[in-house]
Amino acid sequence: MNWYLKVLKQYADFNGRARRKEYWMFTLFNIIFGGIAIWLDNFLGIAFKGIGYIIDQGNVDLSPGPLYGIYALILFIPGLAVVIRRLHDIGKSGWMILVTLIPFIGAIWILVLMLTDSKPGKNQYGENPKEVTL
Repeated sequence: MNWYLKVLKQYADFNGRARRKEYWMFTLFNIIFGGIAIWLDNFLGIAFKGIGYIIDQGNVDLSPGPLYGIYALILFIPGLAVVIRRLHDIGKSGWMILVTLIPFIGAIWILVLMLTDSKPGKNQYGENPKEVTL
């Protein structure tokens, strides 16, 4: 949870580096809280029907609604910032995120980059966060 809060505190900080752990813990909690928002949308009956996932066996409709929409809008900039800092950590420019515009291949390539270990030592984006002592 501390990693999630760290990303929120660095709301629009596109400079520096982010460890794999910071990125993946943020992603994990983002999925959990997003799922809770979708569940609340459906529980409260305010979901936008017909645009979500429909599970035939059991007739379950998991549609997002306004709560999820607000949550996604609020977390868009911090999510983008942590991805760019993660790219900096492996020595890539933040502009590398544009590779996601390539259908299918781009998503796989960004996933590989997010799984790549940090470049040791200092790079043009700053000190390695793993090696910084507090």
